[in-house]
Amino acid sequence: MGTTGRRPGAYVCGIDAAMDVIGGKWKVLILWALNERPCRFGELRRELPGITEKVLASHLREMEADGLVHREAYDEVPPRVEYSLTPRGVSLNAALEPLGAWGRANVLGGSPAAGQMREDDDVPLVPGAA
Repeated sequence: MGTTGRRPGAYVCGIDAAMDVIGGKWKVLILWALNERPCRFGELRRELPGITEKVLASHLREMEADGLVHREAYDEVPPRVEYSLTPRGVSLNAALEPLGAWGRANVLGGSPAAGQMREDDDVPLVPGAA
């Protein structure tokens, strides 16, 4: 949702407001990918298997409008555009770190390398389930 779709004054709490900014499956993953380093569009697309070009472009525009992502267009041939986090995006990533820690401990099983899961790893989403 872009800034035009926000619900000013209608938020119940700060979490409600934050979820309006990062809602959806892909925005937090885009934040995570850009936390590593600035990326070009194609690099982001490869970092996030399953995201469509349309959704990635839309989310990047929304995140830029929300002040989370900076878009740098270089005057080169061929054209080059890089996306990076703004200080506001970096602070949001810092706020999401405890949520990631909770996911590693409670969903991924708390293994030290939980963030480095392989595609063929069998990890039950519910403790005790096979």
